[in-house]
Amino acid sequence: MSAGPDQLAEAPFPLPEAPDTHDDRAGHRQRVRDRFLRVGGDALEDYELLELALQLVIPRRDTKALAKTLLREFGSFSGVFNASSARLEKVKGLGSTTTAHLKVIQAVAARFGRDRIDVEQPILSSWTQLIDYCRAQMAYQSIEQFRILFLDKKNRLIADEVQQTGTVDHTPVYPREVIRRSLELNATALILVHNHPSGDPAPSSADVRMTQEIADIAKPMGITLHDHIVIGKSGHASLRALKLI
Repeated sequence: MSAGPDQLAEAPFPLPEAPDTHDDRAGHRQRVRDRFLRVGGDALEDYELLELALQLVIPRRDTKALAKTLLREFGSFSGVFNASSARLEKVKGLGSTTTAHLKVIQAVAARFGRDRIDVEQPILSSWTQLIDYCRAQMAYQSIEQFRILFLDKKNRLIADEVQQTGTVDHTPVYPREVIRRSLELNATALILVHNHPSGDPAPSSADVRMTQEIADIAKPMGITLHDHIVIGKSGHASLRALKLI
């Protein structure tokens, strides 16, 4: 005969309760958030900051282990956010929705970095911010990307455009197309930027030839080529500083 509600209520000892793992996870998430608010993002380890970012898009799961998995898989914090959606979705625990949200976070960070370059000031006076922006955008790309910063006569930024993308070690660049676009934007100066997915920012002989060809075409048109910057995981190289322009 089964017991009724009154009999259960009068049991001589309480029934055991299942452990509340949800509360443990919630407590951990709160502790990480509190630490971020107390010491700031710069004081956090990469996995801790990535864990917080993942919490924004995966609110009901412990994301610490996933953060560490992503860092092992892609090598660095920037490597995670610069990874392609296809590669991210192969990681257990990430789906198309979560991956899309990570790409939104990446786009927000990129826009913030670009806005740090004050368009009202000569870009040459914001060189550190410019390098930081280019590294964030390009250092961990898996294919070569060639972008141009178009400047006005006061060296203020008119436009930042990706002109070409290529393979893992080559991007086709057409100097006359670079000049044509410069004339369309009424630009009087240029800074060229491209990345080396190999990680080594040392310019190749092809990089040097292409840069000199653009400079030779630009000069009679009244367009100054300030620099060509090569971005790699290990740093950057300036063709101007290397006296190759």
